[in-house]
Order: sequence, then C-alpha cells, then structure tokens
Amino acid sequence: MLDRNDMPDAAADDVKARPASIAFGVERIGLFAVKAPIVSCLVLLVLVIAAIFGIQRIKIDDSLSQLFRSDSKEYKQYEEVTRRFPSTEYDVLVVVEGPTLLARENLERVRDLVTDLQLVEGTRGLISLFSARQAPAPGKLPAALFPSELPEGAAYDQFIETVKQNEIIRGKLLSEDGTLALVVLSLDPEVVKDNKLAKAVGDIRKIMKDDLADSGLQSQLSGVPVMQLEIRNAVERDGLIYNVAGILAGCIIAIIFFRKISFMIVAAFPPLLAILLSLGALGWAGFSLNMFLNVMTPLIMVISFADSMQLTFAARDRLIAGEDKYTAFRNAVLVVGPACVLTHATASISFLALQFSDSDLIRAFGEAGLAATIIALIAVLSLVPVFGVLLVRNEKLFAAKFQAADAGVNALRAFCRWIAERMVGHPGLFSTIALVVVAGLGIVYASLEPRYRLADQVPDKEQAVAASGRLDAKLTGANPIDILIEFPKGQDLYSPETLKTIADVHAMVEKQAGVGNVWSVETLRRWLAEKAGSSDVATLKEYVNLIPEHLRRRFIDASSEAVLVSGRVPDSDSSKLLPVINTLDTALNAVRTAHPGYEIAVTGLSAIAARNSAGMIEKLNHGLTIEFGLVAIFIGLAFRSVVVGLACILPGIFPVVLSGTLLWLLGEGLQFASVVALTVSFGLGLSATIHFLNRLRMEDRPGVGSALAVERATVLVGPALILTTVVLACGLVVTVFSDLPSLRLFGWLSAFSMVAALIADLFILRPTAMWLINMSEKLRGGRAKAKPAE
Repeated sequence: MLDRNDMPDAAADDVKARPASIAFGVERIGLFAVKAPIVSCLVLLVLVIAAIFGIQRIKIDDSLSQLFRSDSKEYKQYEEVTRRFPSTEYDVLVVVEGPTLLARENLERVRDLVTDLQLVEGTRGLISLFSARQAPAPGKLPAALFPSELPEGAAYDQFIETVKQNEIIRGKLLSEDGTLALVVLSLDPEVVKDNKLAKAVGDIRKIMKDDLADSGLQSQLSGVPVMQLEIRNAVERDGLIYNVAGILAGCIIAIIFFRKISFMIVAAFPPLLAILLSLGALGWAGFSLNMFLNVMTPLIMVISFADSMQLTFAARDRLIAGEDKYTAFRNAVLVVGPACVLTHATASISFLALQFSDSDLIRAFGEAGLAATIIALIAVLSLVPVFGVLLVRNEKLFAAKFQAADAGVNALRAFCRWIAERMVGHPGLFSTIALVVVAGLGIVYASLEPRYRLADQVPDKEQAVAASGRLDAKLTGANPIDILIEFPKGQDLYSPETLKTIADVHAMVEKQAGVGNVWSVETLRRWLAEKAGSSDVATLKEYVNLIPEHLRRRFIDASSEAVLVSGRVPDSDSSKLLPVINTLDTALNAVRTAHPGYEIAVTGLSAIAARNSAGMIEKLNHGLTIEFGLVAIFIGLAFRSVVVGLACILPGIFPVVLSGTLLWLLGEGLQFASVVALTVSFGLGLSATIHFLNRLRMEDRPGVGSALAVERATVLVGPALILTTVVLACGLVVTVFSDLPSLRLFGWLSAFSMVAALIADLFILRPTAMWLINMSEKLRGGRAKAKPAE
C-alpha cells in the first residue's frame, strides 16, 4: 500500500531520478522568467497592454456563408452571383400573420406599415402585396391592385377574393389561406456591412410595433441581415459570459482546494493571462470573431489550466516536503514541464488536423487554436513559477500547516489510491473489458451521419428562426435557391432563344418538389400574356424598364448578360435538401441539351450548404480517425516507448466514441460543431494521459514494482487531474447559455468529452498501462532466458 507520508519523499527524489526529458528540454523556457521575476512582470505588463489594444482590433464575422467560404468552384460561383445579383443578401423579411390579416381595418394598418417602412434610413426598395398591379388596359400602364380607398361590405369581400387569386402575390407574398403576408425590404449594402444595421433593424421593429399595436396581428423579422445582427449580438454577449464564467470557475475551485489566495493566483491567473495574451495576438493578427473563434476563451482555459494546476500541485508537494520556494517551483517545471509541453503539442496536432478542412472558417479556427496553444504554453511555464516565487511566503510555516491538515487533497488522493489498487489488481481483465467497450462504441460512432441546418448557425431564441419557420410553413420556405443562366455571345435578354431558355428553366423549377415561390422574368412574361394578351418582346421590354432598379436587379444583372430564376426552399437538414437540389440539377440537363451555349447552374447558400456540408463533415471525421494514429505515434516517440504509444490509444479514443454514441442516442448526428469539438477534445483530453504516463515513467525505477509505480503515479497526479477536469468542464458547459445552437452543442459535448477523458484515464489507462508493462517484462524475461540456451 502507498502511504500519504511517502508523498513528500517521492516528490523530493524524482528530480534526481528524472530520466531524459520527453520534451527534449523545451520545458526549460519556464526557468528563464523565474531568474528575474520582477523584470518578467514588467515585460508581462507591456504585453498585457499590447494585448488589450489587440483585442479592440478583433472584428466579428457574422456572414452566414462563412462556414463554406473556400476556393472551390461552387463557392466562387456563389460569390459571383451575390456580386451580380446582390438583393437576397440584403433583404429583411417582414412577416405579418394573423387570422384577421385581411380584415379591412387590419389591411389598412399593414398598408400603413409598408408605407412607413419605405422611410427607414438605408432602404433601397420594398416589395409587398401592395406592389401588385391590375391587368393592364391596351396602351396604358397597369393600375395598382389595391385602390387608395378600399371598398366596403360585399364589395370588399369580392375584392379580397380577387387579391387572394392574384398570380403575382398568391403563394409568394401572401399565403394561400390569406393569414400571412411577406414584405421584402431591401437595405443598402453599406448599411448591412456597417454598424448602421442595428439602428435600421431597430427602426423597423419600432415601426412594426407602433403600426400594428392592438391589431391582433403578429409581426416578426427574418432574412440575412437580421440573422447577421442576431449572430453578432450573440457572439458579443457569449464572449462576456464565457470570460466571466471561466474566471470564476478557475478561481473558486482553486481557492477551495488550495485554501490560500496566493496559490489560487498561482494556479488560476496564468491561464487567465494566457487568454488575454492569446486574444490580443489574434486581434493583431487580423482574426475575426465568429461562431468557432468565440469558444477560443474556454479552449485556452482548457489548454492552460490543466497544466497550471499540475505545476502548482507539484510545487505545493515540494514545499510541503520542505523545499524552499525557488527550488520547489524550479523542480516542478523540470518534472511536470515536459508533460505540459507534450500536452500542448498534442493539442497543436488536433488544431493542425483542422487544416485539412475545405472551410476557410474551420482552417482559421485551427490556425488560431495553434497560435493560442503556443502562447498558453509559454505563459503557463513562465508565469506559474514567477507568481510562485513572488507570492508564496513563509515556506516552513506553510509546510508545517499542510503536513498536519490537508483534508481536500488527502480525500482526492485516497480516492485515487482506491481506484488504482483495484485497477492494477486485474489489469488483463479490465483491459479486455475496455477494448470490448471501445470497439462497441466505435461501431455506433461509425454509424453517425452528417447533419447541417442553417438554423443551427443562427440564435434560436430570437425572431429570425421563428419567422423563417412560419415562412417554411406558409410560403414553402425562407431560404433562396437560385438558378443562374448566363447567355452565350451573340444572345441578349430579349433574344427568342434566351426567353425560351428562361421559360424552360422556370417551368422545371416550378415542377420540382420541395421548391416554391418561383420568380423570374418569365413570371412577368406570363402575366402580360394572360392579363394583357400581349407576348411580344417590345411590351416585355417596356414593362421590364418600368420595374424599379432594385427589383429588376433581382433577376437581371446590370450588363443584361445573365438572369436568375429564384425559388424558395424550407430550412431542412442538408440530407433532405440535397436530393431536391440534385434532382433539379439533373432535370436541368434537358434544358442544357436543348439550349447549347447557355450556362445553367444551381447555386445559392442553400445549394452550397447542401452540397458541401456532408463532404466537409466526413473529411473532418476522417481526419480525426487519422489523428488517433498520429498522436499515438507522436507520444510513443516522445516517451521513446512502444508501450506508451499503445497505452494511450484506448483512453484517447474512448471519449470520442462515447460522445459519438451520446450524439447517436440523442439523434443529433455529426454536425460541424460536434466534429470540431471531438477533434479538439481528443487532443485536450490526452492531457491527463500524458501527465500520468510522465509520472509513471519517473516512478518506474529499479526496486519499485510496476503495480506500486502505477499507484504512486495515480496518487501524485490524480487530484490535479480531477480538479482540472471539473474546472474545465464547468468552463465549457457555460456555453449552454448561448443563443447559438452550434455553440451550445460544442460546449456541452466538449465538457462531456473532458469528463469521459478523466474516466478513461482512471479506469482504462491504469489497467492498460499495467497490462502492457507486464507483457513487456515477460517478453524481456523470455528473451533473457533464451540467450543462454543459444
């Protein structure tokens, strides 16, 4: 059995018995700062000031297409469409709904609303049911469908029936049952890109509230600008929550167990400063805050706090053993520092693995994570000993006090000893059970399917998602899907071949199940043919020129060399939307064949997301699988041991496959947020494994049995591992308060993975390491016996 009184002696002797550094001496960078602690603090002050200015440079990237931003042909084509037909990206969708929507008084209120909305600063144009026109009389311009003075009584009822049957607005701007109206308000691009967006949306909301007060009608906003604003607000709000929660979690737990403010500062402040310095560096490097970079704060906390706690615990044990503070913190760096370097290196590999993604956003997240990991390593290795030698006072009094009473840590050590004794008792049995469990969970994990919905990237506690849901239910969808038609040389908009191509594409899109609310030049052409009895090109050209510029640019580019046929699709999972898009694209081959020379492409954010999301998620998942092997090889090489490389595989994989099984049980599937969380958590979760293996390497000395070495290592590093897991899980789980579904998923899944990593470290790594050590000793013994026989 391992006695508590053995701990100080073990702590004091391990430096002398310390084998070659697994970090090749990199940990010694932590010794430079402690040689001149006052100067180091002055340098830190300068860096903190620079970091504060750097943080102020961080901008927010609220683009909905940011996840799919890449150099792919499809995305370049999407960018080209948004440049030539910029309307959809700047549309605010005003949704007005109620069973009495078409009551005379309420219809007047809605018309007043539409009139007032046109006066909002930054409005380029507006489309509503009041934009509809009557059938034109020969030689005259068509009059407005809605007269200035609405009829009354039976005449009003007849008028409403005419409105509901109007081909221009039915199913497009007014639902079939007449209970929902859509107003499309186009904002100036400079307003959307500038800080004026918040004011513009605020003005729209105020007008809606004032004009529809006491009408019984419900009004909501959606559209890309509104979603961008809600994302921007959520990112800013979440950043504050995560910073405060991370600081509180670290400080509270540190003070509870260390029971000294000085040790709380030594353990908790270096990670907090690492956060500040990392975010400052990202600001100076030009990174923008987005849905993934917003979790950089808790991630830096995760990376740095684990190692900070290990260093503080190691120094604390040495102080209790009677060492002076300089020697205690120096030895802590030399003994625990190599494991700290290796944990940051494995985390770096996780972030490097994200570079294989096709998404610029995810690659940028990987780059930022890599930079933050390096900064966090230097900060922790340097600042823990600096704060330690400056803040720790009366070492002898401290040692005497905690040798006599150290209840919290002693309880954790006793718990760790209890587990270690049972795990090393039957290592073969527990290793076999672990292998079977991991294999079973791996089969479940392999069955996870990619999932993606636009709504998961937008705050779901705000109006945009709810309004989009109503449009999905009443007007076939809120998300645009575009078919780009580019003309060959020698053909223009009014060429017979061009008009026939547009008509064929329009008809094909209308027939496609799952797509509705189709608009194009063909819509106007049909209306003229039916209502005015005119199908000649001159009349069509006349009416096209009468259309306001902002409306004309929705379908015809400025050079009149390309047009769009636009439809709407519901915000469904990409697995449901992709068959619709592929079927439509295949059906359009007939049009391409009939009209050679015309370039016809299905595009739009919905199409880009449906086509690319599954492939991107699968690539990330495959990268994670490859990472398992690479990290095992890397750790084995660092420890110069095949046994260590093999020992870290099962505990490293377990948190990933267990988290994947939980996703499967919840019906979540693999989303971008979940696969990135698992990739990063794998690298971060190995921290416990590396610290234990590093300690075991030092305890496995001549005269010490392997079982006793495992127990010693468990008791020495176990309390710090448990405490850091609790702190890190608390720091990550605060993301459940986010309004962004993707961030909530990232946070709770990462926290769950961290807890699963601790379970793997205690219940899988111990028996696996013990069993592999025994097998290795048997093999060496067998070879030794075989040599004399030879």
